[in-house]
Amino acid sequence: MTSQRIVILLLALLALLGASGVNAATIELTVNGLVCGFCAQGIEKTLRRNAATGDVFVSLENRLVAVTTKPDADIPDDVLRKALQDAGYDVKAIARTDRSLQSLREQMKAKK
Repeated sequence: MTSQRIVILLLALLALLGASGVNAATIELTVNGLVCGFCAQGIEKTLRRNAATGDVFVSLENRLVAVTTKPDADIPDDVLRKALQDAGYDVKAIARTDRSLQSLREQMKAKK
């Protein structure tokens, strides 16, 4: 096989992987306006309405909202931002990471 064919095959494979819906494990949002347990419950309820939501974690102390999606699903950043803004919160940043919600929970618990 020529090197040109190998390059073409690699590019095709990368394009397929990019289109397959492979997502980061967790979407982490830095959110201002979180002040109480009712805030956390409201955010959880709001985000769980989205059919693509797998699980939600809210840390009031760290102003962190983390969301996982169901397999082969995604929630665009603008949809997340709008949902939280409509609920009265100010989204400062959104990051897609490979950290699991379990590791985030443990990390936040250790900070206390």
